[in-house]
Amino acid sequence: MLQVEAGDLAIAYLELGPTGGTAPPVILLHGFPYDVHAYGGVAARLAAAGRRCLVPYLRGYGATRFLSLDTPRSGQQAALGIDLLAFMDALAIPRAVLGGYDWGGRAACIVAALHPERVTGLVSGGTGYNIQNIPQGSEPEAPEAEHRFWYQYYFHSERGRRGLSENRRELCRYIWRLWSPSWTFDAATFDATARAFDNPDFVEIVIHSYRHRFGGVAGDPRLDAIEARLAAQPPIAVPTIALHGADDGVDPPSPEDTDATHFTGPYQQRIVPGAGHNLPQEAPDAFADALLAVG
Repeated sequence: MLQVEAGDLAIAYLELGPTGGTAPPVILLHGFPYDVHAYGGVAARLAAAGRRCLVPYLRGYGATRFLSLDTPRSGQQAALGIDLLAFMDALAIPRAVLGGYDWGGRAACIVAALHPERVTGLVSGGTGYNIQNIPQGSEPEAPEAEHRFWYQYYFHSERGRRGLSENRRELCRYIWRLWSPSWTFDAATFDATARAFDNPDFVEIVIHSYRHRFGGVAGDPRLDAIEARLAAQPPIAVPTIALHGADDGVDPPSPEDTDATHFTGPYQQRIVPGAGHNLPQEAPDAFADALLAVG
């Protein structure tokens, strides 16, 4: 495990593959409630193909820590985006291929949209265009979607905060089962990741993330200008492959690709059979293939 000071954080990360070569490095970003173990198979395959891979723990996960006690423990989307940009700057990475899903996919989409000169290609798992439209966050979804988002509304209450704090492993394991119904993971696989949830900021950041996206709490005021740009739903121009697990229990693929209009560069949607929400861990070959295809 390596660590680098980047922006507000000391970011813990894994690195695999050669540091030389002309191909851009690949940065792989996990989601909630997962960690760097999601990319074990993907990173190993890319490293074997001669690609440098970096897999950071997001804020609130694993050994990543805030540098100051005074920094707001924000989980808002703009914070994830600036963390990724700061990570690239700290490691002197001018351009990279970005791969992510869930929260990590959101960070990747934000940097690709706002800083396309830093991104050579993008793989976005679960939701192709993963930038939240927070001004419309209070608009109701279809009933079946509202049902799938139960955990988000649960986290809006003090009962939900306590549930996450006191039962974080049981709750996250249950989410894994719901979101990846065709994935048979064992206790050792879950436990390897669950240790990342012991981060002292995990609960606060998760709760803030799910409350902020619905306008329930204020964000970090330093990020207001970035959130204003994201509210405009900026297009993504870099080469992109959107990956969807056919069995995704929280964000299933729809018959119509409604995300396609947000991409102005080369874009392709791929649906992965037999995979759920945790795409890189459930279907590492499909995820690695997509990354190699975009950059």
